Amino acid sequence: MADLRTAPNLGLALGGGGALGAAHVGVLQVLHERGIRPTIVAGTSAGAIIGAAYVTGRDPYELETLVTSASWKDFGRLPKRPGLGLADSSQLQETVARIGGTDEEIEDLPMPFAAVAADPRTRELVVLRSGSLITAVRASMSVPGIFLPTVVDGRMLVDGGVLQNLPLETVFEMGAEHAIGVRLAPEWDVGFVPRTGITVHEWEIDRRVTMVYPRLGRRSQWRVRDLPGLVRLGREAAERALRDYPVVNPRPAAAKRR
Repeated sequence: MADLRTAPNLGLALGGGGALGAAHVGVLQVLHERGIRPTIVAGTSAGAIIGAAYVTGRDPYELETLVTSASWKDFGRLPKRPGLGLADSSQLQETVARIGGTDEEIEDLPMPFAAVAADPRTRELVVLRSGSLITAVRASMSVPGIFLPTVVDGRMLVDGGVLQNLPLETVFEMGAEHAIGVRLAPEWDVGFVPRTGITVHEWEIDRRVTMVYPRLGRRSQWRVRDLPGLVRLGREAAERALRDYPVVNPRPAAAKRR
């Protein structure tokens, strides 16, 4: 296993999971504290917005404040009739910008980034690696039946989780030589199999991959009542996975009091 502090082209794959994505924030904090700095990032759905925050330089402790203060109203009005998607998703756009960082062209970011989406018409995986960062993240977060699809280059795109909920394959295609994968799966989700590519179980035995599994119990991706607790579970999972790496950037005292 490579030393992740010095591994060249280290990838970070952040999985989808709705509100469970708050756990990603705790993982980012531990990576910072251990001096581990991924340079290639891909995210699906909730992983896309947290990944965008990372690549635009958000402080991981400031990010905790932003994420834990969120509620469902920050993402838009619920649909009046099921299945139609949100009538107005402008609030989703604003929330993506507030958490994910100012809108930039993905190709102008300081490191490679991809948001994973899907084309429901063709059932194809769509990996967004250029164009508007906010639009790409919004597309990756457009859960069918809840949010309206996002139009990118003439294609109507939705959340990529049904095809690649943990984008490890994507970060390796982007040039990663080693990668950290953060999978968000409640205990009842014991056998998710993606419809494309390599299974999670195959990644577990790949020596290039360090897996991080927050112990989420029976928490639901649709409940936002314990976001601080989810950040803590992300921290605990990363500390378990990275226990061989000493702390080089101590956690700020103010963050410890949260």
